Amino acid sequence: MSYKQLFEQWNRFAELESVWKEDLDQLAKDEKRVEDAFYRDLEFGTGGMRGEIGAGTNRMNTYTIRKATTGLAAYIKTAGADAMKRGVVIAYDSRRFSPEFANEAANTLASNGIQAYLYNEPRTTPQLSYSVRKLNAFMGIVITASHNPPEYNGYKVYGEDGAQLNLEDADAVIRYVSDAGDALQIKQNAFDDRLITYLDEDIDQAYIEELKTVQENSTIASTTDLTVVFTPLHGASGKTVKRILSEVGYEHIHYVEEQMEPNGEFPTVKSPNPEEQSAFEYAIRYGEKYDADILVAADPDGDRVGLAVKTTEGYKLLTGNQTGAILIEYLLTQRKEKGTMPANGRVFKTIVTSDLGRVIAEYHGASTEDVLTGFKFIGEKIKQYEETKEYEFLFGYEESYGYLVKSFARDKDAVQSVLSIIEAAAFYKEKDMTLVDVLYALYERHGYYLEGLVSVTKKGVSGANAIKNLLEQVRVNQLTEVVGIAISSQEDYSTSLRTFVDGRKAEQIVLPKSNVLKYFLADGSWVCVRPSGTEPKIKYYFGVTSGTEAESMEKLALLKEVFSTEMNKYLEE
Repeated sequence: MSYKQLFEQWNRFAELESVWKEDLDQLAKDEKRVEDAFYRDLEFGTGGMRGEIGAGTNRMNTYTIRKATTGLAAYIKTAGADAMKRGVVIAYDSRRFSPEFANEAANTLASNGIQAYLYNEPRTTPQLSYSVRKLNAFMGIVITASHNPPEYNGYKVYGEDGAQLNLEDADAVIRYVSDAGDALQIKQNAFDDRLITYLDEDIDQAYIEELKTVQENSTIASTTDLTVVFTPLHGASGKTVKRILSEVGYEHIHYVEEQMEPNGEFPTVKSPNPEEQSAFEYAIRYGEKYDADILVAADPDGDRVGLAVKTTEGYKLLTGNQTGAILIEYLLTQRKEKGTMPANGRVFKTIVTSDLGRVIAEYHGASTEDVLTGFKFIGEKIKQYEETKEYEFLFGYEESYGYLVKSFARDKDAVQSVLSIIEAAAFYKEKDMTLVDVLYALYERHGYYLEGLVSVTKKGVSGANAIKNLLEQVRVNQLTEVVGIAISSQEDYSTSLRTFVDGRKAEQIVLPKSNVLKYFLADGSWVCVRPSGTEPKIKYYFGVTSGTEAESMEKLALLKEVFSTEMNKYLEE
């Protein structure tokens, strides 16, 4: 059916919930909005689904949630009665309709005879990951759109190991969701209320006890005079962070009271994204008031965290790569000093994450492994090496502000990260060093590794086609240089091939296929082109290194400007 026919079908549907009927009435005033809401089914991809909230097949609403969960239920049924009995844990963050969507998912599972374990208040994504493992559940669902604007929500699916579904299982779920049919026609059966269990304080307490094991130095909390400001940016992590920092003994913690309560409207921030300076506006006010050493902000679902450090020129917001490098340096140094560093320790990062982490890990005697973008690939590696014993997990991170210190959760964990960041800052303060001082000491030791990201948003049908065209054209029109620097090799993750300009035989990339291109330049720089998996964006990543900060900054600025301009030409064709 055309988008107009689908709109009319929804508009005529007698049982349509009033909130979505009201939205349809508003959509009818704008033909482009009608098209965007109905031109396709909201994509259920390898990471679940994410989109704007509203009426329509391409929107997050009760009916698209019911369809997704019906498909998930069909997948679980194929695994047998034990999988149905083990069931699914469901958590949600502070966003609009998150409780309603979580309840819809629970009811749909129960109507299919599948046990559901439901949190009745916002909880973080990593706590959901932990809870799946703790309860020996078969799967998990979290309702969240991470750091997206208020009009978005999402639905992420986790496997029994607590990580997001691997590609094979995700593809199977995608097929079942696709086969679930017309979302409006899916009915819920009557079910036994005992198939929905509400989770209580016991799981919270168990998670808190695991968090305490993240500490490398458990006495520093009670002795440090480090002053910290924390904000959850109206998200799900505030209550948990406040509790754990109190229980381990930190005293000089100040909380941004205006942002501590969950609120899906995010009324005090332009964007609840800890990557952005504007998200720290209130935290900076508190920092100046209390002369705080560091400011820490978590995103709405509590899996990513941003860090700002007091300097003589004000608060400096660190990048995800920089914070990751500092944490690797601190954690591995501590483990070496205590004699707990394993001989087969391994750090995990994504293909678009800085190589500074790699050289720091190697300096301390640990190896590093790259995975595709997406923390589920790190979770997959944790499971693999737990089974083979080939390597022991030391730390996992990605440039987009996500870190995992201990593997009792299998997704990036802002609460773990907050603990480790504060502990590291306290440790180095005793040595009269700020975390910025630590960063520059690492640069002096290993070289000035700097990274950048340019994101271009292209919404709707035309945007999706433009992004597709860009990637097709770049593959057809092979790049040989960038800003006059020759390309030495190229990695195309869609073909799993690494090719070399000097004529060497192509190598196989032992990673899952993905629509990503990465170019390595003769001077050690690299650029990467990747469409976002959760947003209507094309992303260009950059990495440079040199012996001085000025040289690296100049090189990075030139790469970003020239490469982005060249790529954007394809978006306009």
